[in-house]
Amino acid sequence: MTEPLLSVRGLTTRFRTDRGMLTAVDDVSFEVAPGETLAIVGESGSGKSVTALSELRLIPSPPGEIAAGQILFDGKDLLGLPEREMQAIRGNRIAMIFQEPMNSLNPSLTVGLQVAEPVHQHRGEPWARALETAKGLLQKVHIPDAANRLQTYPHQYSGGMRQRAMIAMALACRPRLIIADEPTTALDVTVQAQILDLLQDLTRETGAALVLITHDLGVVARYAQRVIVMYGGRVVEQAPARALYRAPRHPYTRGLLASVPRLTGAAGERLVPIEGSPPDLAALPQGCAFAPRCAFAGLACHTERPRLRSVGADHLHSCLRDD
Repeated sequence: MTEPLLSVRGLTTRFRTDRGMLTAVDDVSFEVAPGETLAIVGESGSGKSVTALSELRLIPSPPGEIAAGQILFDGKDLLGLPEREMQAIRGNRIAMIFQEPMNSLNPSLTVGLQVAEPVHQHRGEPWARALETAKGLLQKVHIPDAANRLQTYPHQYSGGMRQRAMIAMALACRPRLIIADEPTTALDVTVQAQILDLLQDLTRETGAALVLITHDLGVVARYAQRVIVMYGGRVVEQAPARALYRAPRHPYTRGLLASVPRLTGAAGERLVPIEGSPPDLAALPQGCAFAPRCAFAGLACHTERPRLRSVGADHLHSCLRDD
């Protein structure tokens, strides 16, 4: 068995609010193997992005805190490292592609300088050589006229080109792990496919592992080897992608899959929504977080918190029901 590149164990992240303590990530555990693409899916507010930010220790404190758990990267617990060592890892061995590039790119600096900065900072390359590397990276992510585009600013790029520039920045130091948080949000369908194909090709080329955070189950089916489904800050199901699509076990996962439009559906066929609203993370129910929305919930579901259990090879789910 290949040793995991990233191993998250019992991660719990909380935020202090006016209404009390809010648990955004609750006892989350998973592993990512070298070269693997792992998708984390769920509705908005399920804890996907907070999980990603916790992995890089980017939770603002206060009001947030990583209250418990381990985040092992290459066997080293990131939560125990001094901030200086974490700075040497961020953007170097672990890179993150954020959801909205216009909020992540500095509007007052050229794109070339921003792509070159990780090379200059982490690899110690002189700026002239780092800018030459940046030009090659922009070419690699298929930005036309890369030499001239080095001198332009983020607002002069289209949405798809800005996301490509973010990918170039992420790849600058050939990281071992890339975390992509909704990397195709607000892009049209054609550009989404181009960006995701590009990410897939580049991770295969470099051998990097990819954690893909998304709410788009179509993306998951095409690009991920394994899937984690989150709800209310907790993992409710974890399985290889094919197994999850073939035989989802948790009612929430089934609800997500039933709500996806299908080209093969009969004329006039309606989507099946999940009734109700996501839970209030500051006031989670005592038992299963999904119980108030679940058509199959029994009395125990409202009083007993389910734990992840195995239902097959590498397939876990946290429903109290046996079927």
